[in-house]
Amino acid sequence: MKTIRFERDGAIGNIVLANPPFNRLDARFAENLRAAVREASQSDIRVLVIRAEGPHFSFGGEVREWPGKDVNWFRTFVADVNIAYRAIEMLKIPTVAVVQGIAFGGGFELALACDFLVAADNATFRCVEVTTAMLPIAGALQRIAERAGRARASRFAMLGEPISGAEAGTLGIATHVVPESALTATATALARQLATGPTRSYAATRTLLKAWSSGGVAAADLVMLDVAMELYDGPDAQRGFVNTAAAFDKDIEPPPLVFEGK
Repeated sequence: MKTIRFERDGAIGNIVLANPPFNRLDARFAENLRAAVREASQSDIRVLVIRAEGPHFSFGGEVREWPGKDVNWFRTFVADVNIAYRAIEMLKIPTVAVVQGIAFGGGFELALACDFLVAADNATFRCVEVTTAMLPIAGALQRIAERAGRARASRFAMLGEPISGAEAGTLGIATHVVPESALTATATALARQLATGPTRSYAATRTLLKAWSSGGVAAADLVMLDVAMELYDGPDAQRGFVNTAAAFDKDIEPPPLVFEGK
């Protein structure tokens, strides 16, 4: 039985962590995740959701496999996990993490690799690595800093303090926070909205944000014109301009578009 699987519902793809109740990240996790991401990337889905079966998103790394392993084994394991997470970030489509229960360590980092993080208000996020004299090794430190500031990244990584779903929303770590009973409905509505939206526009937005993440405002400015002109020359934007112009002439709100751009 696969502990990670890819499945789809029309234009919505799902990568499912299917090893409940803890969904620990074992030695084959990176290989299985990369296979699922590869399957997603080769499909024609327009949004990817990462979710987990059971009461918890993920307790993080399967540490019981690590003692006594050679440092080169551990280096390769960490590198493979990072490659899998960065593959999610390199997709051209929007990505959504749906988190219930606990998201610790590498599980927290997996959620942070997504554009949108939909969390139950009673979920718990935590950088647990400091409890084993380590540090976050798959991107949490820098991505918390990017979303919530350097001081908070230092606090959560060095002190290992838990972050509730509600606090994650307040700090900007989570994009959507709802009661656990509304988690599935909220994530499904968001995924459907993204799946029927302007896919090329979403991809361009992600490109600019990646440029900003790596080089700041100046780097984003360098690519902005080229990215924007590709959108302008596409069918979705042209139809959007025509519809909006017609609505302006009639002093009404323009009707919603059905987007076809990929």
